[in-house]
Amino acid sequence: MQTNFSLAQLADPAIATSEKILRTCVHCGFCTATCPTYQLLGDELDSPRGRIYLMKEMFETGQPATAEVVKHVDRCLSCLSCMTTCPSGVHYMHLVDHARAHIEKTYERPWHDRLVRAVLANILPYPTRFRLALAGGFLAKKALSVVSVLRWKGRAAVAVSRKAAGPIAERVGILKRTRAMIGLSPDRLPARSHLDRGGVHAAEGPKRGRVVLLQGCAQPVLQPSINEATVRLLTRLGVEVVFAKGEGCCGALVHHMGREEQSHGQAKRTIDAWIAEMDGEGLDAIVITASGCGTTIKDYGFMFRDDPAYAEKAARVSAIAKDVTEYLTSLGVPAAAPNGLVVTYHSACSMQHGQQIKDAPKNLLKAAGFTVKEPPEGHLCCGSAGVYNIMQPEIAGRLRDRKVANLDKTRPDVVAAGNIGCITQIAKGYEGKDRAVPIVHTVELLDWASGGPLPEALEAAGFARRPASALDAAE
Repeated sequence: MQTNFSLAQLADPAIATSEKILRTCVHCGFCTATCPTYQLLGDELDSPRGRIYLMKEMFETGQPATAEVVKHVDRCLSCLSCMTTCPSGVHYMHLVDHARAHIEKTYERPWHDRLVRAVLANILPYPTRFRLALAGGFLAKKALSVVSVLRWKGRAAVAVSRKAAGPIAERVGILKRTRAMIGLSPDRLPARSHLDRGGVHAAEGPKRGRVVLLQGCAQPVLQPSINEATVRLLTRLGVEVVFAKGEGCCGALVHHMGREEQSHGQAKRTIDAWIAEMDGEGLDAIVITASGCGTTIKDYGFMFRDDPAYAEKAARVSAIAKDVTEYLTSLGVPAAAPNGLVVTYHSACSMQHGQQIKDAPKNLLKAAGFTVKEPPEGHLCCGSAGVYNIMQPEIAGRLRDRKVANLDKTRPDVVAAGNIGCITQIAKGYEGKDRAVPIVHTVELLDWASGGPLPEALEAAGFARRPASALDAAE
């Protein structure tokens, strides 16, 4: 693609990087075949190629972002399926991240949009705040369920409440997003985990390694069982697991919202915590159980490439960051006998496209004795994508329903995934269905197969009461 940047513009490292990415694009359009929003909406501007044209014009003119650019960039899931498809190696992730940062700095969003984004950015990355917000969401969810069935006639307050909970919320942006947030809140808030206290968890038997485990923000609040299963499994395999003192949010969530200053601040705090462990007793890896976080952490070297104080430290962190399935593969997890359980593996976009990890999770599950299947259209996003299912609930809902329909075609006993956002999104899609399928993290199944407890989602689905023939080998 031909570009027209001035020398003064190219003196900006961010523009210079984006210019190189833009020149890589050859307009082939292969990306349109695998872009979820283009598949749903059929609008060229809602494809990677169309967005690239919009971003190119915005960067070349140096003008503030327009409403049209914002509309179509906001609709992008950052699923990165286009990067897997692209034959020219266009690094779309870095380009759209730059565009989002430019939008954040130059475009004034409507007040209600700013409000929702500010709420998300100031709650989700902070576990204590998030826990309190979920408690409020639980109460609001109960209130909505009561309002939706009220039948008292002639009372204005009830009529207004029912309208707000239903038809009006479907049309008014802020109500629609608020309802999406409430809808995603769990029916039962898990109890705090003993892992919240952090610390060091000793290896069982001969010590084979020492790792830091990213504690995370939303995940330990929504599903603490994931980190608990990871610690059990790793220590059982002879690995010492550390929760680094001073670690915070990795910055991924707000990074993809274009809030560059906030994301870099969060990332720096976490980098410092991990470097202290690396320079102290040493680390073999930084293990990550949320693939959305993993994609960003592995990109720290790029994010801080021009920061003299953090460039080297960030590159060191990125170099040893591994998804938990990557690290487990390097350990050589013992194989188990077949157990008859059909597991359909949902590969999160941040896993298969962002990190290009495709076979490790499936191979581990097969080695653990499970029958592993993959759904049709496995390359398409489930619609979670960080806070996308809140900011773009209609598109996210359509993608979720499409994903669940494809998962159902494989007739799974269980669905496994490696990202808390996908787990929450897909579980929401199964609510109210005749055949509800439990959704668990891959590491929970691996822990169970090697001696750990039955995952909570399987217990809730009645697996402990199923015929023993299907479960004997796993238990």
